[in-house]
Amino acid sequence: MELREQMVEMGKRAKAASRRLSAASGKAKQDTLLILAKLLESEATAIREANRLDLDAAAENGLDKARVQRLTISDKVLNSMINGCREVAAMADPVGEIESMTKRPNGMLVGRMRVPLGVVAMIYESRPNATVDAGILCLKAGNAVILRGGSEAFHSNRCLAELMHKALEKAGLPSDAVQVPPTTDREAVAEMLKLAEYIDVVI
Repeated sequence: MELREQMVEMGKRAKAASRRLSAASGKAKQDTLLILAKLLESEATAIREANRLDLDAAAENGLDKARVQRLTISDKVLNSMINGCREVAAMADPVGEIESMTKRPNGMLVGRMRVPLGVVAMIYESRPNATVDAGILCLKAGNAVILRGGSEAFHSNRCLAELMHKALEKAGLPSDAVQVPPTTDREAVAEMLKLAEYIDVVI
């Protein structure tokens, strides 16, 4: 399958998942995040092994110390991801929340309700913990997300995305709600930005 076709297929799956996720209960989303926290704990060895592949490649490619530090999933960084899952899980579900309500002269009530955006695409560099941080915030808000991290964190990001897929499936939600492009090809970003039919917001 060509890169263009891969990205279109990813967009289609994300769009379908976003429709299901937008109707998901707050409990299902909360369960997903709590399950993910446990998976991050139990799969710490696998996460470190994936991160080691990225760190070895970084050393071979001569990445500077600052970028290597951002790339490293230390115990502190892993614990921060785990705690982040639990903290976001404990937050009130924003979907359906009414921010304001006014009464018109004719007696009609007019308000603003929070609803999911749909499919969010995020492009970022280096820090693999951003994959979890961004993923859980999007899920909490009922959005599907395509996460395009830096190529230097490819193995780490794929590992973390797989854990998010497992958490979603265990909670009865579509695993396609979180996706990471299966390539480090820079052209994938250009193709992703063409998917206006499937992606609603790019960050």
